[in-house]
Amino acid sequence: MTYLELINDVLIRLRETTVATNNATTYSTLIGKFVNDAKRQVEDAFSWNVLGQNITLTTVANTYSYSLTGAGQKFQVMDAINTTSNVGMQNISFVQMNRFQNLVPVATGIPEYYAFDGVDSNGDTKVSLYSRPDNVYTIIFSLTIPQATLASDATSILVPDFLVAQNAYARALVERGEDGGLSSSEAYQLYKSMLSDYIALEGTRYPENQEFVAI
Repeated sequence: MTYLELINDVLIRLRETTVATNNATTYSTLIGKFVNDAKRQVEDAFSWNVLGQNITLTTVANTYSYSLTGAGQKFQVMDAINTTSNVGMQNISFVQMNRFQNLVPVATGIPEYYAFDGVDSNGDTKVSLYSRPDNVYTIIFSLTIPQATLASDATSILVPDFLVAQNAYARALVERGEDGGLSSSEAYQLYKSMLSDYIALEGTRYPENQEFVAI
């Protein structure tokens, strides 16, 4: 569904008149807010495959800090690999990386470790690499990145649209109060059941979601 279709889907559930654009009325604008709130909650519930993106870094010799352009600050790392050297990158703590980069001697060579360290002026997360690159290397980060806030009528939502619609509907019922239909608590319980079922279904396709490692 598009952003506008989601808003109208919720309006229909509420027995309200549909609109031609998301901000046609104050109420449709409010429903649009609920749709975006619902989208964020659904995105946070699982590492949805549809949100997967690869961000590629190309290193420069003796430069160890890089921005993950387009990643923002709210993402999940699925994997990170140095394809130039056929090395799987290992995530280490900030403390370890800070000591690697500031206590002498500082090693240069093939990057094998990474740690996140702050954000750049665009709000994208920065990552530090170690060993400090001694040459040009290609580092690929496989991330799950939430979709940007919906604003345009024609923007299609990435996560399951029926989950977002049900969640937004429950939020709208809380705001409006009971009106003889489903109660807000019933609508939200239905959303949680639907979400659980869909996560269970998607999880069957990815073995990493079925593994539990003792720590």
